[in-house]
Amino acid sequence: MNPELTLNLLAALGIGFLGSSHCLVMCGGIASALQLSMPPLAPLQQLKLQLMLSLGRVTTYSFLGALTGAFGAAVLVKLGISLFWLKVVAGLMLLLMAFYVARLWFALTLLEKLGSALWRKIQPLAKALLPLDSSSKALAYGLCWGFLPCGLVYSSLGWSLASGSALQGALLMCAFGVGTLPAMLAVGRFAQRLSRFKNKQWVRVSAALLLALYALYTIAIAIAPRLF
Repeated sequence: MNPELTLNLLAALGIGFLGSSHCLVMCGGIASALQLSMPPLAPLQQLKLQLMLSLGRVTTYSFLGALTGAFGAAVLVKLGISLFWLKVVAGLMLLLMAFYVARLWFALTLLEKLGSALWRKIQPLAKALLPLDSSSKALAYGLCWGFLPCGLVYSSLGWSLASGSALQGALLMCAFGVGTLPAMLAVGRFAQRLSRFKNKQWVRVSAALLLALYALYTIAIAIAPRLF
């Protein structure tokens, strides 16, 4: 694995974790409702269903990452669009994510509105799977859940677009999804504490600064070959 891809995967993992405070707000209610829809089971069995849910969601993220990565590669080859522009777009999307996490500018909500049309078609399929009384249902619901409109997911997909291949795009989105797992698997008092911690202003600002720095780094490595 090349050093740049390794760094990108670690960054995607961190972005998923740092951005998961938004996941707790947007998806936490869904996760709680789904937990209530599960039949009374032993704690380990409930954890198994929750893990299947998350596996489905991360699988969808990876699939979308593969699609965008493959599209980016096809654009590069067939339309002659330089990787430079795709990396610049990826950096700008990461900057938008930084503003989003810091709650300074919510431009990514426009992307969420565009994605809501697809979600309206998928949502009935997801509802038909309730109650989640088997691993197969939980996995299928998770696959649907991955299409829930989310600005953080869309900005990460913009990053996958510049990855140059379907495999790297899938790996980036998989790492992002894994980064969100601690927040999404947290339950009860721990989830409340994690949510309060991540919503503190200094935590949000620190996360946004780290995202902004990585966005500028992404743009810089795209521009550098043209300057030197």
